[in-house]
Amino acid sequence: MVDYEKIGFKAGLEIHQQLDSHKLFCKCPSVLRNDEADFEVKRKLHAVAGESGEVDIAAKYQSALNKEFIYQGYDTTCLVELDEEPPHEINIEALKIALQIAMLLNCRILPISQIMRKTVINGSNTSGFQRTVMIACDGSIETEQGKVGIDSVYLEEDSARPNGTRDGKEIYKLDRLGLPLVEISTKPDLKNAKHVKEAALKIGDILRSCKVRRGIGTIRQDLNISIKDSNRVEIKGFQEPKIMEKCVELEVIRQKIFLDKGEKNNSEVRGCLEDGTTEFLRPMPGADRMYPETDLELLKISKDVLDEIRANLPQLKSEVEEYLRRHGLEEELIKVLFKSNKFDDFKGLFEVHGNARLVGRLLLVYPKDLAAKSKKSLEEIEKILDLELIGFILDRVNKSQLHEQDIKHVLELVLEGKDIKDAIKLEKKETGELEEKIMNLIKEKPGLSVNAYMGLVMKEFRGQISGGEATEIIKKFVK
Repeated sequence: MVDYEKIGFKAGLEIHQQLDSHKLFCKCPSVLRNDEADFEVKRKLHAVAGESGEVDIAAKYQSALNKEFIYQGYDTTCLVELDEEPPHEINIEALKIALQIAMLLNCRILPISQIMRKTVINGSNTSGFQRTVMIACDGSIETEQGKVGIDSVYLEEDSARPNGTRDGKEIYKLDRLGLPLVEISTKPDLKNAKHVKEAALKIGDILRSCKVRRGIGTIRQDLNISIKDSNRVEIKGFQEPKIMEKCVELEVIRQKIFLDKGEKNNSEVRGCLEDGTTEFLRPMPGADRMYPETDLELLKISKDVLDEIRANLPQLKSEVEEYLRRHGLEEELIKVLFKSNKFDDFKGLFEVHGNARLVGRLLLVYPKDLAAKSKKSLEEIEKILDLELIGFILDRVNKSQLHEQDIKHVLELVLEGKDIKDAIKLEKKETGELEEKIMNLIKEKPGLSVNAYMGLVMKEFRGQISGGEATEIIKKFVK
């Protein structure tokens, strides 16, 4: 068992999250392509001095490798990604999403910032640098083990996407280059392996509550870690929750082995492997790789923009999930609801009509079921079954003018072109006729159990009635 306090454990997270918007300094869409590239360009990248006049040690290391890179572009690639045209004005939508995140992290927003260039010559940028701007600092999150400080929030460009090698040259796709992302850095306040995981999940909850991209590769987490008398190490690829604690423990043991030998570990960047161990990637970068972006004006954030964002802050995803569970929505529907981005529609309908389960099914289940049975696409069906029509159905259910088990048939009639009011009247008439037939069947064979009548009804009216509908009708006549 590791005594984290005794060994002087210090750790802080860096989290990079892609935002769901077009690219940061041009209008190109943030679409990842899997088809053949339209063109290729080749580049060699060179290290340049940062604002201090010194060349960063990590940049020197990459430059010494003397690599040539191949970049693959598409019809969704423009001259900005190729570094053949100056950057356009910053993406305002992405900026507002980043400011939302910063506010949820209780940060102080910077009213004026200088957009910077960060030297990156490992091939992941055609220009040899990444544009980045600090928008907030001095925030915090609450955890079970105390407050964790948020050092800074940056808005920056994502890198190009690796796509293998050819003739010894590394290949990158330009589809991801320039995609907007936020970089969140905590202070070194994390106390142990469990605390690292808790803080990562807490920040992840905040991110998922905003307009961010979802799926594999959309979030990347790094960990800076050291123990007393050791050098700081940065661990990349740290996003898999199930190995976070193990990775921390193994890195602490690795650094302690050096100290037990009377040595110090190297200050370096290491990659997290699937088993929780790490491997060397490159030397630790320093402060010498940052210098101002001269093609863009200072970034100014007005009070009006901040007031607008503050008035429309989203609820945390964890709070929304608890709200849904509390009102009876099944776990499976909760997952589908988040994937579909229809929470606002759900909440609006539920607050007016109640019945969370039925609202969820009308929004998420019935349209897919009907699309599978009809020749119409899901998009066509959702256009017909709009919020007004769903609200009308919920109202009729609440007024006992429509049974839940009849809803799907009513919707089928609507898709055939019938007006919703006529469809409900027709369904009511058909249900009445069916009830009369079942009543007559019970009269012909009196004295049987509900289950026995169920068997007879389902055999007689196969395909015309569901088991739930049959049970409800039989119980009206069998006491």
